[in-house]
Amino acid sequence: MKTHRSRKPDWPRKITLGRVSVTVYRRRTPTGNFAFMVSNYADGKRRFDSYADESLALEAAGKLARQLSECEVLAAAMTNEQAGEYAASVQKLKPFNVGLLSAADAVAQALKFVSDLPGIVAAAKFFNQRHRSVTPKRVADVVAELLALKQARGKSPRYLRDLNFRLNRFAETFQKNIGDVTTPELQGWLDGMKLAPRSVKNFRAAIETLFSFAESRGYLAKGCNPVDDTEQISGNSDGAIEIFTPKEITTLLTHAPEDYLPLLALGAFAGLRTAEAERLEWSNIDFEGGFIHVGADKAKTRARRLVPILPNLSAWLKPYAGRTGMVWPHSERERKRARREMLRASGVKWKDNALRHSFCSYRLAVTHDAAKTSLEAGNSPQMIFRHYRELVKPADGLAWFAVLPQGEVAPATIKPVPVVTRRQSSPNVGRLPQVGTTAAN
Repeated sequence: MKTHRSRKPDWPRKITLGRVSVTVYRRRTPTGNFAFMVSNYADGKRRFDSYADESLALEAAGKLARQLSECEVLAAAMTNEQAGEYAASVQKLKPFNVGLLSAADAVAQALKFVSDLPGIVAAAKFFNQRHRSVTPKRVADVVAELLALKQARGKSPRYLRDLNFRLNRFAETFQKNIGDVTTPELQGWLDGMKLAPRSVKNFRAAIETLFSFAESRGYLAKGCNPVDDTEQISGNSDGAIEIFTPKEITTLLTHAPEDYLPLLALGAFAGLRTAEAERLEWSNIDFEGGFIHVGADKAKTRARRLVPILPNLSAWLKPYAGRTGMVWPHSERERKRARREMLRASGVKWKDNALRHSFCSYRLAVTHDAAKTSLEAGNSPQMIFRHYRELVKPADGLAWFAVLPQGEVAPATIKPVPVVTRRQSSPNVGRLPQVGTTAAN
């Protein structure tokens, strides 16, 4: 009976060059595959460099063997002075647990960016000054802290919901310390959102708020806000401003649920932003004085303003003159439901921000005064002049502000836009007297 001599295993393997040998090990991973590790003594301490591919591991071992062999030759040729420098260098690096080869490699890399050794030291001091007082904190934790602070300071539920949505979406992607987020990462995230320019702009604004907060709390180095160098995005990619025609607003008003109609009229004929109208109370509408008081706590710009109640707006709001409390006493969800109901019934396509755009455009066409229009709308004359000048003709503006409920008489010089009798609202919306009739105050 023949006996077979056991075959010598192929692993570990040694790559030998002169008196230098580098060992390569093979280990089976939990998934059943092999991993290859190169035993590396280059820094005087043993460490293992891991590779997923056998050929890469053998190639790395060969390079390491050549490197160590060259070092051995150089060591043999060292003068006493050079040997002393080597020993002193090793001792200086010992407290930092860094090998001489690793230190030399780091210096070589740094010299690619800074031309001399004093420059490297200056750069390191500058970096330390910027980052030594930073408290590491995860993005999600900073988001939670910011939202809690905004809520404690009494910010509106609408603002808090928007901020919560945008920042938590950001935190889901960036699961790291906020101080480690870079400008290229931010820009790549914004570019990859595939949203409308206005939406991307709003996300950038929310993130800018987050990083400014982080900087003020010491979670981010001063002057290192990565949002600052990202692209500032225009709200409209082509600069187009969408507005409603007098016929379209007439149709919308005719089919608006009765509780929703004041919001629609305030946007169309007073230029109030949706959020401003939602925060408004009936006591802020001075029917006798002829002005709407938009307080600093209700205005987007945090600046108080008085908006004139134009004749046609007064006519649309007249049936509501005896009301108290909030102009819109329901939730944001109910507001969106009421708008959907109106659009289905009217057949008019909704245009984002078009109520306010329409007011600014038609009002400027009538007044020919950007400063006056900007005061009423709550923005700058430059914004009015840049976006709304020559957008519509004066006659169009006069027709817009001649849109009236049934039974109301337009100025003699203006032919009113035909208005049909308002339909009955759905049963779950509060009823008011039919438009065109007089409500008891």
